[in-house]
Amino acid sequence: MMSIDNIIVDDTIPQIKFACNLSACKGACCTLKGGKGAPLLDSEIEEIENAYPFVQNLLPKEHLETIERDGFYEGNSGNFTTMCFNDRACVFVYYDGENAKCSFERAFIDGLIKWRKPISCHLFPIRVNYFGFLQQLRYERIRECNPALERGARESIYLSQFLKEPLVRCYGLQWYSRFEEFCKQLQAQVESKSYQE
Repeated sequence: MMSIDNIIVDDTIPQIKFACNLSACKGACCTLKGGKGAPLLDSEIEEIENAYPFVQNLLPKEHLETIERDGFYEGNSGNFTTMCFNDRACVFVYYDGENAKCSFERAFIDGLIKWRKPISCHLFPIRVNYFGFLQQLRYERIRECNPALERGARESIYLSQFLKEPLVRCYGLQWYSRFEEFCKQLQAQVESKSYQE
């Protein structure tokens, strides 16, 4: 593992090739069975409250009814998540044909809001574990993302490259530059070892 400004990076992250393939996965990360939605920072509760008026017209009726009945989040401080509909879809999902998409991201792209979406969603499949002042970045593999692994391998796109935007959003460009250098060094070591074998 490598620590960059108290951010611990799991050694597996630089080695993974990954690029989302929405046409294959249909937005599965937004609709996983299990009843827990996207992890939320405490500060994101207010962001969602401010953004909700701009996204509610995109949401399915059942999602709106869930929000009206149960609210849009659950948990407590430091452990909030978005509410789910039917033990699966995040209540802020809308559907574009068969594809599940984020209503916040749609509103952001349309210029209606300045906040893109929860950082946990933007970073996925990287997850953040918190240990006091330390944070650990780890890769979370789910079978629904196998098409993304296949595309990453096919197009030679590393996870560290694919997630540049959310990583810069979360930790800043200076941090990302150091992270990128760490990734390149580890990738070179792995490629050299593979070549020698």
